Amino acid sequence: MSAKTLTIPEEIVNALRVPPDDIEAELYKELALALYQRGMLSSGKASALSGLTRLQFEDLLGQRKSKRHYGEEDLQEDLRYAGCNL
Repeated sequence: MSAKTLTIPEEIVNALRVPPDDIEAELYKELALALYQRGMLSSGKASALSGLTRLQFEDLLGQRKSKRHYGEEDLQEDLRYAGCNL
């Protein structure tokens, strides 16, 4: 599957209560959070989409009091990160 581009109407962008220089980063974070909360992305993929490290994304989940999902994909990702081959 190829990369996708979302077009957000200018009136929506202008209505955001976010400094102009932070809009793109904030939109990526919000999209990543929403997809993670709905179970559509693992925490690793959501952190990558958000542009945050795993630790920063976990901190963001805590700040938002979001329920954490930890499934098989997350375990495998953590094992790969730790250098384990099970």
